[in-house]
Amino acid sequence: MSDLTKLTLAAARDALKKKEITSTELTGAYLKEMEAAAPLNAYVTPTAEKALEMAKASDEKLARGEGGALEGVPLGIKDLFCTKDVLTTACSHILDGFEPPYESTVTANLWRDGAVMLGKLNNDEFAMGSSNETSFYGPVVNPWRRKGSDTKLVPGGSSGGSSAAVAARLCAAATATDTGGSIRQPAAFTGTVGLKPTYGRCSRWGIVAFASSLDQAGPITRDVRDAAIMLGSMAGHDEKDTTSVDRPVPDYEAGLSRGIKGLNVGIPKEYRVEGMPKEIDELWTRGIEWLKAAGANVKEVSLPHTKYALPTYYIVAPAECSSNLARYDGVRYGLRVDGKDITSMYENTRAEGFGAEVKRRVLMGTYVLSAGYYDAYYLKAQKVRTLIARDFQEAFSEVDVLLTPTAPSAAFGIGEKSDDPLSMYLNDVFTVTVNLAGLPGISVPAGLSAEGLPLGLQLIGRTFDEETLLRAAFAIEEAAGFTAEAEAWWRA
Repeated sequence: MSDLTKLTLAAARDALKKKEITSTELTGAYLKEMEAAAPLNAYVTPTAEKALEMAKASDEKLARGEGGALEGVPLGIKDLFCTKDVLTTACSHILDGFEPPYESTVTANLWRDGAVMLGKLNNDEFAMGSSNETSFYGPVVNPWRRKGSDTKLVPGGSSGGSSAAVAARLCAAATATDTGGSIRQPAAFTGTVGLKPTYGRCSRWGIVAFASSLDQAGPITRDVRDAAIMLGSMAGHDEKDTTSVDRPVPDYEAGLSRGIKGLNVGIPKEYRVEGMPKEIDELWTRGIEWLKAAGANVKEVSLPHTKYALPTYYIVAPAECSSNLARYDGVRYGLRVDGKDITSMYENTRAEGFGAEVKRRVLMGTYVLSAGYYDAYYLKAQKVRTLIARDFQEAFSEVDVLLTPTAPSAAFGIGEKSDDPLSMYLNDVFTVTVNLAGLPGISVPAGLSAEGLPLGLQLIGRTFDEETLLRAAFAIEEAAGFTAEAEAWWRA
């Protein structure tokens, strides 16, 4: 591995500004790593030529003493973000050949700040999945392996390409999206940092929609500082997105060093679920002690409607997915499978274009929105969602952040849960509440399992208080001292 690709985003940014390295050198090093790491299947559309053009332009700016906050830093972009004139498929067959004539607001913000695009990253089809096994392009492989085993593991989902690429040093950082844990769970599985901002902090315009009231863009990075830097560029008000909130974007990086003395941390008692692995519980306990040692006050809080979060999520999300995916009909863009008339063309296109998990969720969503079932399922779920949000409001009247595990286990093997959708859905048990309430959450690598795999701790913050969230995450990171890396077995 090149020494250049070992640099964190912050270190690369500083080295570029000091002219110690060039963006062309750094980008070239990442492109070589991407080629070598083909067995991971992290990238679905590498953009080497475009990357080198962008790097050259950055070098010219840097030579003149100009450039933005991310000038010359190479990033990976999840294939859910529309990128102008670059193939964007949401890793679905139904979007074959789609090259958007526009740029998503988040990626436009990154290019405005000088970032370089290495390529589009693999994800679960339309972001529907917890393991990155539903992609039309095949599963992403986790760079990590169990001790003494060569079993291929999942990198988490849906942002598995993003988490694997960051963990394997195939980009300085990556964009991702989180609908029910799709940033935080993959981060926990790969020993990376995953930040899901408050709903409305980052524009959703130009991001292929899954569930519009839950989706939020965020970064996956190597450490908390890098997450703070990425969020500073990704966030901001966008008039094109009615759910985007018009409030100033703080200097998140500057706030990291303020410490957490006097911070009130809540421990939700409902997150101690039956059958929780001992190593997850022990990690959580260690996290509590770390925060106490850093000067925080810790107290138990109650989120009584947590037990209803998963069923609520798996009613709301499929309902919105069935509505959002109705637009994919083979008429205007993407795949078209002809039939004897327009109705059969619609049917053939959708039957061939959508994968099994997407079909499952579209059918679930159509069912809960149908006449006779709307009140029994969808309306009731929305009422419960309100109660879940209220639980958080009451908890945050007493504390500043909450500490929980990120996922109920370490990464599992490819194929181990794919025949059991319910078991797969349970992977989101600690994360979906945050999306239902629109809150910010972050996963920080905090230790290794008995099998030598990364485990993450999750912090949940108040609405639009990512500053405090990142400060607490930084304290966890410093206390945990997590420096383990995956061995580059794919080079063998």
